[in-house]
Amino acid sequence: MKIPTSLTSAVRSTLLGSLALTAFGSLAALAQEAAPAAADTAAAAALTVNKGDTAWMMISSVLVLFMIVPGLALFYGGLVRAKNVLSVLMQCTGIAAVVMIIWVFYGYSFAFGGGTSPYWGGLGKVFLSGVTPVSTAATFTKGVGIPEFVFICFQMTFAAITPALIVGAFAERIKFSATILFVILWVTFVYFPIAHMVWDSNGLIYSWGALDFAGGTVVHINAGIAGLVGALVIGKRAGLGRDMMAPHSMPLTMIGASILWVGWFGFNAGSALEANGIATLAMINTFTATAGAIIAWVVIEALARKTASMLGAASGVVAGLVAVTPAAGTVGPVGAIFLGAIASIICYYMVAVVKPKLGYDDSLDVFGVHGIGGIIGAIGTGFFTSTALGGVGYAEGVTMGAQVFVQIKAVLVTLVWSGLGSLILYKIVDVVVGLRPTAEAESIGLDLTSHGEAAYHN
Repeated sequence: MKIPTSLTSAVRSTLLGSLALTAFGSLAALAQEAAPAAADTAAAAALTVNKGDTAWMMISSVLVLFMIVPGLALFYGGLVRAKNVLSVLMQCTGIAAVVMIIWVFYGYSFAFGGGTSPYWGGLGKVFLSGVTPVSTAATFTKGVGIPEFVFICFQMTFAAITPALIVGAFAERIKFSATILFVILWVTFVYFPIAHMVWDSNGLIYSWGALDFAGGTVVHINAGIAGLVGALVIGKRAGLGRDMMAPHSMPLTMIGASILWVGWFGFNAGSALEANGIATLAMINTFTATAGAIIAWVVIEALARKTASMLGAASGVVAGLVAVTPAAGTVGPVGAIFLGAIASIICYYMVAVVKPKLGYDDSLDVFGVHGIGGIIGAIGTGFFTSTALGGVGYAEGVTMGAQVFVQIKAVLVTLVWSGLGSLILYKIVDVVVGLRPTAEAESIGLDLTSHGEAAYHN
């Protein structure tokens, strides 16, 4: 991270010290494959674990888990028809469990294994090799004194929620086995490399100086474009445009959206990796951007449709949270309001106007909200980080134009990597197990045909 010119000299000195520790951590990582235990000992000696920061990051990790189950599961579950609600809940739960295991086996290493490649982290941390209760992740936490296990858990929850977001794009029309196989392949070949490129100090996008505080590219654009590709490959829901496909339970969706908002404080404020002023900035921005997005969505919907719906308000919640994610630690609270509102308006246009015109079936608007909101947020970060707009300022010698250009490059790389990678993986899964259930199973509902149970009994 480059030093913003607007920071005080005292904070600047602290950050320079952190960068020095980062450089030390990078050198240690070179020797890690040969002697991981020695590298961990050196990292532990370099830092004193801060109990307050550790406690905050433990809480943040649990808050992000809370976003997945029950938050995202209930949000998606309320939006589908009653005959498919359990299938969505099961997909979110199963995906989280599978990704957690993969993360421990090799995902953490692929993303943050200490390798010097710009595309992946190497094999130095496979099966969490060398990680102990006293080891610290100095290289990746920029000198923050937290145990490595905490950093592993925090990043693990990000890896778990991202593919869970994807399933909303083709909800109600995919086999459970296909979902799990796709997720295993997708996190391996798409998510872990992008996480490394964006957040690891050796990563390609990181080296450009791109700003992505909490996952605009890694999580939302990544999941959004993968969802769109999946919706196009799998095809439309049977009966779309003929059958009633309205959300079966808006109360469930509202509860899920509310839980997402609460959990997102761990997602955003936790990305400071310590309990400090930047975490508080991310916290207030998570309030203000979301509020701005809700109001914007409700107002534009009322103007266009003469009514303000609960579904619109819930969509505004998610649009605002998505948009502020990459910017949470660098924009000001007022800038966050405008960023959330702008993203909400554009997302509404994509969902209400563009999607019907183009005719694709993104069931729960994963691309329309997460993909588009993530793009607006990532590029908007380049603008609203400016001190003139209330942000903390850019790295030394970087102008707004230069930063926006870097943000656009990061967005394009994510779109291409995830889009092409996802397309290939969908095709592989279709050949191996088939993506879509039979027409009869889809008509009956995936709850009964895939899981042998029903959410409701009359």
